[in-house]
Amino acid sequence: MKVVTLKAPGGLDHLEVHEQPAPGEPGPGEIRVRIHASSLNYHDYGVVSGAMPTEDGRIPMSDGAGVVEAVGEGVEGVEAFAVGDRVVSGFFPTWQTGPAPVGDFTTVPGDGVDGYAREQVVRPAGWFTHAPAGYSHAEAATLTTAGLTAWRALVVDGHIKPGDSVLVLGTGGVSIFALQFAKQLGATVIATSSSDEKIARLQELGADHTINYKTEPEWGKRVKELTGGRGVDHVIEVGGPGTLPQSIEAVRIGGHIALIGVLTGRGGEVPTAKLMAKQATLKGLIVGSHRDQVEMIRAIEACGLRPVIDRSFALDEIADAFRHQESQKHFGKICLEY
Repeated sequence: MKVVTLKAPGGLDHLEVHEQPAPGEPGPGEIRVRIHASSLNYHDYGVVSGAMPTEDGRIPMSDGAGVVEAVGEGVEGVEAFAVGDRVVSGFFPTWQTGPAPVGDFTTVPGDGVDGYAREQVVRPAGWFTHAPAGYSHAEAATLTTAGLTAWRALVVDGHIKPGDSVLVLGTGGVSIFALQFAKQLGATVIATSSSDEKIARLQELGADHTINYKTEPEWGKRVKELTGGRGVDHVIEVGGPGTLPQSIEAVRIGGHIALIGVLTGRGGEVPTAKLMAKQATLKGLIVGSHRDQVEMIRAIEACGLRPVIDRSFALDEIADAFRHQESQKHFGKICLEY
């Protein structure tokens, strides 16, 4: 089978495509899946670029979607799988339900363990859920990380309700999913971007208000103006220290900031007095559980939401796919299909 491995110390020029023997039959509680798609995330880029070092020879990519080829003994129950089922992987394979039991990436495919940049894999059945009915493999692959992160931020942690207001930053996968989920749930959405072209696309997706953060660097104050001085109920904070002060400015008293990304750095000053005065919840999160993913997919099937895919690449074009991500020209998700 075709597989991609990453040579230490990392870097896009150290991604190697080659052939490996296909896996054998699944053992008890396992399934064999023919992987057909993955999607790129900032975390994957951190691994392949060498910014988040991993083992020499690691198979990258945390997201994987495909078709069940074989089922081992004991794969049964409500979420049983059969040959031919379309499935999608989970980000934290051992986190099935309840509060988060993990605080690192040691169990995450493509980082702590081998990922899905390969054509076949044998893994425990609990590492996968059913994919949404009618989804392509590429669409399903966008859910593992980006989709579930947005879902957890708004629904699981944020307890969003109709009439709420949501601020999303930028046009990456998590932010676009958050915009889509928020609109499906009856919320008002304010979205930011530095590109007028992307702002037009955000409006097409249903954003009620948009802000160009290059021309309005004090966008937190603009958000307050757009909400009549109240501020938003939810902030999908993907920037980190460089954007957090403005997000705190934008959130309402008692509101919720989901701290998801570190695109502007891993550390920096936080206006703690302002956060305290706002009496807001600032909660860090990393994706979600197996049960969260099952519930998200049930909701997706009920409302008909479809992911926004910017572009797909072949597996042996994986380095070009990450270079496209580096360019920051994409809108929504970048996928690999194979």
